[in-house]
Amino acid sequence: MNHQIVSKDEWVAARRRLLAKEKEFTRLRDALSRERRELPWERVDKQYLFESAAGPRSLIDLFDGRTQLVVYHFMFAPQWENGCKSCSFWADNFNGIVPHLKQRDVSFAAVSRAPWKKLQAFAQRLGWSFTWVSSGDNDFNFDYHVSFTEQQVQGEVDYNYGRQKFPTTDAPGVSVFLKDGDSVFHTYSSFGRGLDMLNTAYHYLDMVPKGRDEAGLPSSMAWVKLHDLYS
Repeated sequence: MNHQIVSKDEWVAARRRLLAKEKEFTRLRDALSRERRELPWERVDKQYLFESAAGPRSLIDLFDGRTQLVVYHFMFAPQWENGCKSCSFWADNFNGIVPHLKQRDVSFAAVSRAPWKKLQAFAQRLGWSFTWVSSGDNDFNFDYHVSFTEQQVQGEVDYNYGRQKFPTTDAPGVSVFLKDGDSVFHTYSSFGRGLDMLNTAYHYLDMVPKGRDEAGLPSSMAWVKLHDLYS
């Protein structure tokens, strides 16, 4: 590898210069997070019923007695035999965080359009235990712009707050909801590269010398497999 090699003192000086930028980035990130929390809310008036391990569950039921809910929109169309490998890469981060989120009044659930039995079998295969429900019998995924009809994907769709081409009927995203009494409000959603902050592995890869090492691949995530398929 052809890379600059320096003395210890030169390395520390360079690291301190970068640290100043990292601290500024942290301050900017904190300010952005405050703005995110200060966004106005929209009331959720529509009723949704999801298929789950416990039978039919409403959106309020997914709060599981807490006042905040994070939903990961997991790409798994009804006709697919497996869930999206990229969403699975994100989902490998979920099991461990759920107990910590609960301590801060936050419930977590993944939502996909595939039938719940398919979701259950896929979760068992990959060792996942987080709440995962099916929206196959309601409009939840369509209303939050992470699913599209076959006709819609022939043209441009509404995704990530703009019109764009999308190659499949299902897209990834995350949405946040708050419950106040019997009222539910949609407070935030993010899509595309906005999901990077939810992937711990990417944060580690961004620290190592080769980074994500995705240059030259057919697509940025061409290297990703379901974790039980790596040799």
